[in-house]
Amino acid sequence: MFDKRKEPRKKLMAFTPVYTLHPKTLLGYLEDLTLRGARVVGDVPLEADKHVTLMIEFPKDTASLPPEPFTIQARLARAGRDETRYENLGFEFVDVTAEQMSILEAVIQRYEFKREI
Repeated sequence: MFDKRKEPRKKLMAFTPVYTLHPKTLLGYLEDLTLRGARVVGDVPLEADKHVTLMIEFPKDTASLPPEPFTIQARLARAGRDETRYENLGFEFVDVTAEQMSILEAVIQRYEFKREI
């Protein structure tokens, strides 16, 4: 499969639930994250190209993160089921503010899965 990403994915070590707002619905859990988007794996199917507000509950043990859940606007770029029948939702972040960008950078830096080579 051809990878269209402009930067490499960063797998996260932390258990991170992701919700949509309006209505608040648990989509699944954060599988990987970049500064431009995220992949969520769960049980809820969504239509591709749909715009949503995501609420991500990053771990509370990092001083550089605000105590409230992280919200960001996103467009569902890709959607499909994997072989285990879970929904794989690929989101592209839109209208990202400087504050949101700094939070994403802090999360990636803190929780990136360090692979041994």
